[in-house]
Amino acid sequence: MASDKPRPGAPNRAGLTIEAYKGRPSTLCNGCGHDAISNQLVRAFYEYGIDPAEVVKFSGIGCSSKTPAYFLGRSFGFNTIHGRMPSVATGALVANRRLKGLAVSGDGDTASIGIGQFVHAMRRNIPLIYILENNGVYGLTKGQFSATADRGSRLKGGGANELPPVDCCALAIELGCGYVARSFAGDPKQLSALLKGAIGHRGTAFIDVLSPCVTFNNHEGSTKSYPYLKGAEEWLHDVGFIPYFEQIAVDYADGTTREIALHDGSRLTLGKLEREYDPTDRLGALAKLRASSEGGTFLTGLFYIHGGKPDFTELLDLDDEPLSALPPERVRPSRGAFERILARLR
Repeated sequence: MASDKPRPGAPNRAGLTIEAYKGRPSTLCNGCGHDAISNQLVRAFYEYGIDPAEVVKFSGIGCSSKTPAYFLGRSFGFNTIHGRMPSVATGALVANRRLKGLAVSGDGDTASIGIGQFVHAMRRNIPLIYILENNGVYGLTKGQFSATADRGSRLKGGGANELPPVDCCALAIELGCGYVARSFAGDPKQLSALLKGAIGHRGTAFIDVLSPCVTFNNHEGSTKSYPYLKGAEEWLHDVGFIPYFEQIAVDYADGTTREIALHDGSRLTLGKLEREYDPTDRLGALAKLRASSEGGTFLTGLFYIHGGKPDFTELLDLDDEPLSALPPERVRPSRGAFERILARLR
């Protein structure tokens, strides 16, 4: 396979070295899964060749929402209030549709106080990569269960969770999200490929990343600990990503891979294991997630993809020039136009 992937340390397609994609040193706990996710974001954007100056980052409140400081330091970032990140992201990306949106949230920020915002972000198909750093607890407030904690999971102090979890992947598929995946912070190869696929997707790309909290949720009895996830993770398929700008030549046996065309012309190649799976089958994806949950395993991979949907900025029929760059006379109605609008509403 011929590839444009940069050699380690060499400039990429944007003429930048990997140093341009890093951020400040992390202040999270040593071994935190969120840092592993930040590292793969650095790698994915560097290898894909996206200029960090063209990326805008969003986050809410929580340990996960601190992480945008640790990657893409040259990108503009906005740390919003708790659970309200999707609204700010929507406004920014409507104002400047040329930016690449990247959102990082936690299970508390997304599945509890922000669940209403999450719902509408998924159904609107905002052009946004939405990463859920999922550890099942509120890390900043000493480890209480979050809404994604599995029933029967135990706290460090011994208390058990009796409530059913919110499955954000199933919810995203139900709401029409066109790119839905799950990965594990301890699986860098799979996570990197899924992130590159998300970069190449037009519309909302949602990735739920299981990311153990080493301080409050990494003990025996927790279903979000490193040992438990290592033993319970089940790969749906082997995932690789080939950007559209790479010239490829592959040699593979019939029936061993499936190639999916994304909306922008890029290709996502899935290597099959012993079972067949069609990630364009919405009902099949939901059935797989349900079976995995009932079986006590954590299914990872690309669950669902649909690349032909118009994104939110296209639905609004926005001008090609970003709204943020238009002069006042082009966005402010004249007195005559305003009076005609009012007359139609009387």
